[in-house]
Amino acid sequence: MSTLDEIVKAYDIRGTVPDQLDAHTAYAIGVAFARFVGTDRILVGHDMRPSGVELVAAFAEGVAEQGVDVVHLGLCSTDMVYFAAGKLDSPGAMFTASHNPAQYNGIKFCLAGAKPVGADSGLQDIKAIAQSVLDGNGPLAAATAGTESHRTVLDPFIEHVLSFIDTSKLMPMRVVADTANGMGGLIVPAVFERIPVIELEVMYGELDGTFPNHPADPIQPENQRDLRARVIAGRFDLGLAFDGDADRVFVVDETGRGLSGSTTTALLAATMLAKHPGATILHNLICSKAVPEVVRERGGIPIRTQVGHSYIKHQMVATGAVFGGEHSAHYYFLDNYRADSGIIASMLVLEELSRLQLPLSIVRKPFERYAASGEINTEVADTDAVLTFVADAFADKQTDYLDGLTVDCGDWWFNLRPSNTEPLLRLNLEAADRDRCDQHVAELLSMITGA
Repeated sequence: MSTLDEIVKAYDIRGTVPDQLDAHTAYAIGVAFARFVGTDRILVGHDMRPSGVELVAAFAEGVAEQGVDVVHLGLCSTDMVYFAAGKLDSPGAMFTASHNPAQYNGIKFCLAGAKPVGADSGLQDIKAIAQSVLDGNGPLAAATAGTESHRTVLDPFIEHVLSFIDTSKLMPMRVVADTANGMGGLIVPAVFERIPVIELEVMYGELDGTFPNHPADPIQPENQRDLRARVIAGRFDLGLAFDGDADRVFVVDETGRGLSGSTTTALLAATMLAKHPGATILHNLICSKAVPEVVRERGGIPIRTQVGHSYIKHQMVATGAVFGGEHSAHYYFLDNYRADSGIIASMLVLEELSRLQLPLSIVRKPFERYAASGEINTEVADTDAVLTFVADAFADKQTDYLDGLTVDCGDWWFNLRPSNTEPLLRLNLEAADRDRCDQHVAELLSMITGA
């Protein structure tokens, strides 16, 4: 297995620095991305990880050698790079490892217009060209090298974010945001400065890619602990927990209880349907059944998708959907070049609370209808064999293979899918109440480990 086999994932590039991802590899990937996109300009941004500056410089060298201009966007959140790729109609590369620990870095790519690049839409081609460079058989340099320049997109990005709501209708609120020393520390205060009616407090706002306070992975409940405590102690109306590159956000109500990604997806779906009656809404297959139920009740058309941003963005194009949500707190908007954004989702939550004039602990209730297991990972020797064993056991139930194995048993359902990179099976299960959810989880885990 080559180094690229280890770091090229389904949706991006991700690895430890420098043993898996170093400057020479970044240079090769720069050459490859320039050759793949075939444009005259590429935008490049990076997060606050210490390794980012060197990796970006090497990547830019590879791009420029192919005669392609490099526009350095500097410190960015991932959704800033998506915005720039849409607004400037140019391909983009964002150096980030999102929520991973400090020793990691990586690259998220998009095409002009913020169109996604994934395993089925170019990432394997980029990998092949980069491998040829590392093997000494790469493409020759262009006769004339591309230029390197610098451009900031923070101010136009802020204006874009605020265009999703009517700020004049926001009620006074107190908000605390835990940016986990990630890129939210740059964008969140900059956006809220433009909304004087909202009082903002930022926790861990210093940009520090060593993550001295806690991991920038808010899907793990323990990483929301400080935020939940601060919401209660400070009597805030709302808490926001951003991941390292700030394209995701988890929401905490005024009682210190977090909302799942499914609950926030349902809430945002209702909000978007009020703005776009009858619209199509996407949700990945791990979201709660409450999501499609809410969409139908509000007059919309729900469509179920595979997990992952490249799949959802392609489906948004195919279906004309105005919004898509994932259990992992990625929220996608048609008017954001179909890209995901944690800060835009945050603005829409504020707008909905202001419209209803109710606390979030009340607003959330209609969207929480079932008990969910969360994602449970189990290491197995043969993922295909276990999936076949479980499928055979539920042969009399409604099943599909859109993404792994999904089984619908009427009053409960589960999805079991293999990891793209590890010998793991990921179980997500939902039932009518907590007791039944826990009971069925125990049954499934027994089957998985005993298969």
